[in-house]
Amino acid sequence: MKAQNEVLTLSRSFGSRIVKLYRYLITEHKEYILSKQIVRSGTSVGANIHEARYAQSRSDFISKMHIALKEASETEYWLFLLYDGGYLQASLYESLQKDCASLIRLLTAILNTSKKS
Repeated sequence: MKAQNEVLTLSRSFGSRIVKLYRYLITEHKEYILSKQIVRSGTSVGANIHEARYAQSRSDFISKMHIALKEASETEYWLFLLYDGGYLQASLYESLQKDCASLIRLLTAILNTSKKS
């Protein structure tokens, strides 16, 4: 249960940071394509984790958490492209990537535990 609370808290914080990143990208860089992709996947992580709290069954819970994991992985990809394209400074990229990697680790642990139970 501790990991589930931790992943929920981290995903909310991460989602807020992604929304702020989106605003920054469209305001400062006039970047509309990658920014739209990252705001969709980055906020979907938390939305799926939040939705999983009210899953109808264990398989529904696992499905929602697996979608969250896939969205986190996609977000990691968009972060790299934004960094590689010069839209993100190294410090911001590293900070966001670290949080994204933490989400991936937590989600993987939750899924592994849920599948064993």
